[in-house]
Amino acid sequence: MALRERQRTRPARGGGPRRAGGSSRMPRPSRGSVLGGVRRLHTRARRAWDRPLTAYYVILGGSLLIIVLGLVMVYSASQIKALQSGLAPSYFFRKQLFAAALGGALMLLAARTPVKLHRALAYPLLAGSVFLMCLVQVPGIGVAVNGNQNWISFGGPFLLQPSEFGKLALVLWGADLLARKHDKRLLAQWKHLLVPLVPATFILLGLIMLGGDMGTAIILTAILFGLLWLAGAPTRLFVGVLAVAGLIGTLLVRTSPNRMARLACIGATEPGPGDQCWQAVHGIYALANGGWFGSGLGASMEKWGELPEPHTDFIFAITGEELGLAGTLSVLALFAALGYAGIRVAGRTEDPFVRYAAGGVTTWITAQAVVNIGAVLGLLPIAGVPLPLFSYGGSALLPTMFAIGLLIAFARAEPGARAALAMRKPGARWKTMRRRVKKRSSGER
Repeated sequence: MALRERQRTRPARGGGPRRAGGSSRMPRPSRGSVLGGVRRLHTRARRAWDRPLTAYYVILGGSLLIIVLGLVMVYSASQIKALQSGLAPSYFFRKQLFAAALGGALMLLAARTPVKLHRALAYPLLAGSVFLMCLVQVPGIGVAVNGNQNWISFGGPFLLQPSEFGKLALVLWGADLLARKHDKRLLAQWKHLLVPLVPATFILLGLIMLGGDMGTAIILTAILFGLLWLAGAPTRLFVGVLAVAGLIGTLLVRTSPNRMARLACIGATEPGPGDQCWQAVHGIYALANGGWFGSGLGASMEKWGELPEPHTDFIFAITGEELGLAGTLSVLALFAALGYAGIRVAGRTEDPFVRYAAGGVTTWITAQAVVNIGAVLGLLPIAGVPLPLFSYGGSALLPTMFAIGLLIAFARAEPGARAALAMRKPGARWKTMRRRVKKRSSGER
């Protein structure tokens, strides 16, 4: 009897007691341990994000990844368009690569330029942008592209769109204006908050709308609202300006059959009468063809003449067709990280100019990405704005890369980031370690 009891209680060969049925399963992790692991992971992520150089690395790395991926997709999406125009397959890619190299120099220059010099450039840049926008309307100088008179020709294939530089000018000039009024404590008064920021923005909007480019006007309006929000505009004033802008926008849409047709294509699944929704519908077709992981780089079918502007306004659709949902989500994640890092830079600084400029740049890039991607997804009307840092177009790429350089300069200017970068210089860490070592007396061993 005692022998049988010992056999029943004898442990299994695996070292642990056997369960009924002869199975030796490992114990499942408890719910508390899973939640504890999630909390630890969240704590580590928060600590990593709170490091001084995190925003600097996210802005630099995220923007470079977007630019490189954009170059790859421009080359893939523009080959058929180039061949149909009798050009070399790499024609548009080579132009974009040259613009990216020039933009890289501008980004490095902006990142190394002191904040005072950026503020000094605000007024000359605004005046130059207004002057170039006026030249657009001069016959023989201005050039119409796709029905919009917003380009200046420099001979041959070289065109310049001054309204793209107007975005950068509005950010710098508006930030400098609000910073000076902030130092004088004038932003509590409505007239100082609105004048001359709102009238100057309306002048830029008027010059842009003379050429019929409502997409760029929407981005400028978003920048204005972003600056007013950062300046602490009261809700009543903010809603009032938004109502006026909405009323003007409604009138401009109602008086243009082309804009009304674009508005009617939201959520369209058929080209409609006269194929007015052809571009919107084929953008959805491209995304649907991509599936989860895409048809492969260079294997898009919609770029073979079915989808207009495959390398500019609708490059996100070609990305979805060739790289699938995984590729489009990667692009969205990069823009989200870039926007979040810009918000962090604007929220942590004590300098009002840096706060307004960083917030203005972040609003610009984020709003333009939302308008472009929303149009491709059929959630917004087609506004004709490129995907920042990604679509083909040197006029859009150059000022945007300069704006990224501004964010990098502001991220480097944080006190913690300056100290961390100083420690990374050759010899700085060795000198610091030598200071920490106590000097021993001659008789001490």
